[in-house]
Amino acid sequence: MFENSLTAILWFCAVGSGLMAGVYFAFSGFIMASFARIETSAGILAMQSINDVILRSAFMPFFFGTSFAAAGVAALALSDLSRSGAVLMASAGVLYFSGMFLCTMFFNVPLNNKLKEADSHSAYGADVWDLYLRQWTRWNHVRTIASALSSTLFFISI
Repeated sequence: MFENSLTAILWFCAVGSGLMAGVYFAFSGFIMASFARIETSAGILAMQSINDVILRSAFMPFFFGTSFAAAGVAALALSDLSRSGAVLMASAGVLYFSGMFLCTMFFNVPLNNKLKEADSHSAYGADVWDLYLRQWTRWNHVRTIASALSSTLFFISI
């Protein structure tokens, strides 16, 4: 029974982290570059809208659910490293939780909050946007890589 539950959680983590990798890849690969090419105020307004809509979307249950499931898998694996696949499970869980969840909470969310307060038609707003494009995207690359690698490790551990 326990093994079946663990396998189900591993599948959830593998698929969830893969979905997150895809979302982050889209932003790193072309969305942010597209926003950088349009008028500053339009880019700010578009990203402000995305940041508002995403909080009430299907993204959030996967964001939190996968994060906490990955942390649980890591804790379980670290408690018994002799278990088959434990090192892979621990690596996947720690990488996902730190490289995606903690990165988001400590870097991307504060930048989102700063952008939320920016007036899209002010010089200050333009300065915030320039900083946002560079820093938010840099940290999003970290989330993309961490999520993709974690997904791969979760799949291998299954």
